[in-house]
Amino acid sequence: MAWIIAPASMETLKNPITIAGGGLAGLSLGIALCRHGLDVTLHEASTYPRHRVCGEFISGVSRETLETLGIADAFMDAKHHRSVAWFSGNDHLRDNLLPEPALAISRYLLDDRLQKSATALGVNLQTKSRRQMTPKAPGEVWTAGRKPAKGKWIGLKAHVRGINPKAQLEMHSGPLGYLGVTPVEDGWFNVCGLFRMRRDIDARHEELLPAYLSKNGNTELARRISTAEWREGSFTAVAGFALGLQATSPGMLSLGDSHAIIPPFTGNGMTMAFQSAETALPYLVAYANGEMTWDEACAQIAKQLHTRFEKRLKSAKLIHPLLFHTLARPLLKHAPLKPILSLIR
Repeated sequence: MAWIIAPASMETLKNPITIAGGGLAGLSLGIALCRHGLDVTLHEASTYPRHRVCGEFISGVSRETLETLGIADAFMDAKHHRSVAWFSGNDHLRDNLLPEPALAISRYLLDDRLQKSATALGVNLQTKSRRQMTPKAPGEVWTAGRKPAKGKWIGLKAHVRGINPKAQLEMHSGPLGYLGVTPVEDGWFNVCGLFRMRRDIDARHEELLPAYLSKNGNTELARRISTAEWREGSFTAVAGFALGLQATSPGMLSLGDSHAIIPPFTGNGMTMAFQSAETALPYLVAYANGEMTWDEACAQIAKQLHTRFEKRLKSAKLIHPLLFHTLARPLLKHAPLKPILSLIR
């Protein structure tokens, strides 16, 4: 008699998920999917720990989002900040309190914690691996960050000590751009700015930060940074990118900065990385469990990302140019903070 065995494992076979990009969106998504018992492979082009161009200031993320993703413990000792001092050039315009505390933690520490958590849970994390994604390929998610573009922006970041801050967050603006200063761990301060690229700035590497600040009219801050202690290896730069929705290949599922880059003055970039992973999670789980097709999952994710982020992206795009104009100084000085924040969260 021939036995026909229907393998019990057939009911438990799940569609695998492949993620390209081990930043915040990719790592948090990988952790969350693995917690649902799914097969996850994550490709990251570099290694951990590493410094990234990032303000490392997280405004508007909820405890619920972090718990849904299974990453709340990574923020156990993050700084909580509320006080903000605003500057235009060297002029101190105003002081404010944020309606709710924002979190601050370096990407050097946070990304390393998340990758260790992902590995411990069973994510197949492959570093020094550049994954070439195929549009419309089932189960492939692109979270590898900014798309190359003929953008006019340059982002600069370093960690420094000994700069005597005026508040838990300092915001400095001028005609070329703006920069934030906020404490992270171990007495270091994140100094991160976005500027219009200038060909006439004759500086390289670490000299770029004080050079751009001086050109921007923030000469006092440039002096403070130049005389501060710099954390070895912390200076990073990225240039040639565009803000807003990122260009993607048709049919490619993109999350985090690969989906959209919100102007960094909002403090919302890291938040959107986590929220995009949270938004995609139930549909990717449903696809992996065979409850919907890949096309159906991608369509639902695209719809929900649009609903969740459209207002804040449009509002940030409208507000962003005002930070560069001296005519907008009265607005920076007197505009109520809470209604503005409600538009960009």
